[in-house]
Amino acid sequence: MEKEIATRLEQAITEKVFPGAVVGIVRKDGVQQLVTSGHFTYAEDSHLVQQDTIFDVASLTKSVVTASLGLSLVERGELNFEDKLIEYLPEFNNSDRENVLIKHLFTYTIGGYGMGKLTVHDKSPEKLVEYVLTHDFEERPGTVFRYSNVPAFLLGLAIERITGETLAQLAEPYFKALDMTRTTFFPEHFAKDEIVPTEIDEWRGLVQGVVHDESAYVFKTMANRIVGHAGLFSTAPDILKFMHMLLNNGTIGNQSYFLPETVEQMQTNQIAHLHDYTGLGWELNQPRYMGPLCSPRTFGKTGFTGCLCVADIDRNVAFVILSNRIYPQRPSDSTAINAVRADVADIVFRSLEEDASFTSLPVSPILTGY
Repeated sequence: MEKEIATRLEQAITEKVFPGAVVGIVRKDGVQQLVTSGHFTYAEDSHLVQQDTIFDVASLTKSVVTASLGLSLVERGELNFEDKLIEYLPEFNNSDRENVLIKHLFTYTIGGYGMGKLTVHDKSPEKLVEYVLTHDFEERPGTVFRYSNVPAFLLGLAIERITGETLAQLAEPYFKALDMTRTTFFPEHFAKDEIVPTEIDEWRGLVQGVVHDESAYVFKTMANRIVGHAGLFSTAPDILKFMHMLLNNGTIGNQSYFLPETVEQMQTNQIAHLHDYTGLGWELNQPRYMGPLCSPRTFGKTGFTGCLCVADIDRNVAFVILSNRIYPQRPSDSTAINAVRADVADIVFRSLEEDASFTSLPVSPILTGY
C-alpha cells in the first residue's frame, strides 16, 4: 500500500496537482503508516515535505475544532440542537431569525448565503460580522443542504458566547490532551520553514505561516480573533491522533472525548429527508473524494488548501491527506485534487485485508482530556 500511495502522489506532483503531500493511515488498534512526497514548492531546491510538516488545514477546522467543541457542549447540556440560534446570538437579525436552529448549523442547512461577500478582504471584522448577522438566506432554513463558511462561523460565535472563552482557548486543552503538539491557531509560533506555503496572491503576496482563508485572515490580523470556519494549522500525525480517537468511538485509554452515541451521529445521515447526505458536523458518503468504495457511513472533511481527513469506523480505519494544492495559484476547480483523494481512498479501502502492508509506528501516548 505504501508504494502504491507514493506512486500516486508522485504522479500528482508531476501533473502539478500539488508540490508536495503527506498521507497518513491509522487503524483502530493504533497501527499507522505515513507516506511523504514532494517539496514545499515546485522548485527543486525548496524544502522537502516531512511527516511532521505543518499545513494550513483550512476547513478541517470546521469539524476537528468547531463542531467538536459544539458537540461537547451538547453532551453537557449547555447547547441543544432544537434551540434557536437567537437564544445565544440575539443580535442575529435576518428575516429568518426565528427559524434558524442549532441543528441547521451542524448540518449546513441554514440556506445559501451569497458567500462571496464574506471573503472580500477590504471589509473590516465588524463589517463581516454585520453582514453575516443581517444578510438574508437564499433558501429557507432546513429546506436544503448548502455548504458554506457561515454555519461554522455562527456556531463558533455561539460557542464563545456560551462559554465566555475563545475557540483557541477551548481547543488548546483538546490538542494537549491528544498530544497534538504541532496543531495550532498560531502558526507564528513555528518557523516558516516548518510550514508549507499555500498561495501567491495579488493581495498578500506569498501566503505562508498565516491563515489562507481571506475572512479568517481579516479577523486574525485586524482583530486577533479566531473564527470557526478556518485557521487551524496541523500535521498528518496530529490529525491521525484525532481520527484514532474517533475510531475508538470517542474514547482513548481511560479518557472519553465523546459519547459513543455522539460519534454514531457523526456517521449517520442527518438529512435523508432532503435526499442528500451529511453527518453531524462532518460530510458523509462523498464518493467524489472518498472514492467509490466509501460506504454510506464513511465520514470526513476536505479543506480548500488541499487537505482531507476521512474515517470509516465500521472498517476500523481512518486516513488523512495534507497537501498545498493551491500553490502557486488556486486551480479553477477541485477535479484534480479530488481524483487524488479518491484514488488514495481506494488504495486504503482495498488494502484493509492486507495487514502486512501496515507498519507499526510509535503512537504518542494520549494524556488527560477535557
